[in-house]
Parts: sequence; C-alpha cells; structure tokens
Amino acid sequence: MSYLIGVTALWAFSFSLIGAYLAGQVDSYFAVLVRIALASLLFLPFLRPSSLSNGLKLALMGIGAIQLGLMYIFFYQSFLLLSVPEVLLFTIFTPLYVTLIDDAMAKRFSPFYLLTALLAVIGAAVIRYEGINSNFWLGFLVVQGANLCFAGGQVAYRHLAAGLPRELPQRSVFGWFYLGALALVIIAFAIFGSTAKLPTTTVQWGVLAWLGLVASGVGYFLWNKGATLVDAGALAIMNNALVPAGLLVNLLIWNRDADLLRLALGGAIIVASLLFNEWFVKRRRAATA
Repeated sequence: MSYLIGVTALWAFSFSLIGAYLAGQVDSYFAVLVRIALASLLFLPFLRPSSLSNGLKLALMGIGAIQLGLMYIFFYQSFLLLSVPEVLLFTIFTPLYVTLIDDAMAKRFSPFYLLTALLAVIGAAVIRYEGINSNFWLGFLVVQGANLCFAGGQVAYRHLAAGLPRELPQRSVFGWFYLGALALVIIAFAIFGSTAKLPTTTVQWGVLAWLGLVASGVGYFLWNKGATLVDAGALAIMNNALVPAGLLVNLLIWNRDADLLRLALGGAIIVASLLFNEWFVKRRRAATA
C-alpha cells in the first residue's frame, strides 16, 4: 500500500502541470512521445533480455502499449476539451473498471469489491460534482477511454507479475512495458502529431522531463509493483485517491476555486471505503485460515 500512496502524492502534481504548461501549447502526441521515451531510457540499463521468454516480453509490451501509450493519448486529448477539475471528476469511474476487469480475468464476480469501489466513486463525486460545459460528452468519453486503458493495464500486469520468475527483480523486466508504449506512440505521432507546436520554453521542457523521468518512469513502475501487493478492492480505491490529491495541489499552487467542505467530505468517504475494504479482507483471510 505504501507504493500506491507514495505514487498518488507524486501524480497529484501531474494534472495541474499538464493543464497549466502543456495543454493547448505543446502538441499532445509529442508530449506523450517525449514522456514515454524518457521513461524507457530510464529502465533500459536494467533490462535482461535473456531472462524472459518472447511471449512474456510481448505480453509486457502489450500491457505497456495499452496502460501507458494509449492511455496517455486519450489523457492528453482530454485536457483540450476539459478543465483540470473536470478531468479529475471524470476519472472517478476507474475503480469500477479495475474491479470489473479483475473479476473478468479471474472469471468471478466479487460484489463486495464492487461495493467498495462504488463508495470510492461516491466520495470522488462528492468532491467534484458541479456544472459541466458544452464539451461534456466528448470529454467524458475521451477520459473514459483513458480510464479503461489505465485500469486494464494495471490489472493485467498484476496478474502477469504472478507468473514472472521470483528471483527476477521487477525493474529488470519493466523496460519492456515502456518499450511497448513507446512503439505505439511513435506510430501515433507519425500519423497524428504536429511539429508546429513543439516546446518553446525551458519550463515546458522541464515539465516534460519531470513527467517522463519521475511521474512516468519512477511512478508507473512503483504503481504497478504496488498493484501486485494489494487486493483488487484496495487497488480500485487507491485509483480514486488521486482526485482529492490532485485537487489539493490545484488549489494550493494554482489557486483554483475548490469547495473545501466537499474536498474533506469526499476524501473522508474514500478513506472510509479503503478501511472498509481492509477490514473485509482481513476478516475473509481469518475465516479462510
């Protein structure tokens, strides 16, 4: 759980950084390409190509292409349609996708996990429900595309990691994850990207470097590693912890309007759902033992 909490604090800055310095100013496909290229370079020295079968390499690359590459393409496009708070609002459905995809992969249905995920959704909705602009439907669909990619990727990695050699550190295989994402975004930039809106300031390059090396490079590795150490219910709920964290950063640094009462109430509901889930897991394990 500590990995997920730490990455949540790290990612809380990403929403506002993208909205303030990149959205509408830097070509979104180029921003995604730079971000994933830097993350790939960070993990290339750790790769051990001979330690995995070609099947596992391709599986990791496929997960990376979906969870990181395709997700970022949707994610960056959403900032052209929505404000930062609206993007945060529309990510509240990710826990539902995590729960349902995990159950589908395990060929089961866990009503309790769905209940705790729904509680987390309610908590996030309390925080950010407000009037919506004319781009609602398109923006909503774009963000849901990002949510589905992110949820499906982390659940797939969680299941795949269980079959990796135990003696092999995850950092030695995670480079394949980034290389899969990189292959996808190179194609996307070649088809849809534009060189007319490249970064023009030191701040923009600095933001891209931070997002690539730290938020993507370190962040996704630790998040997916943390996903292998918790149950599906806790993973679903931690996906929504980004909402209050992202709003708090947006309020304190960029001075955007936010309802502090809603922030506190919604955050409390999310924490309560996490504690509720932990109680259920411990009780089930005790009953099994």
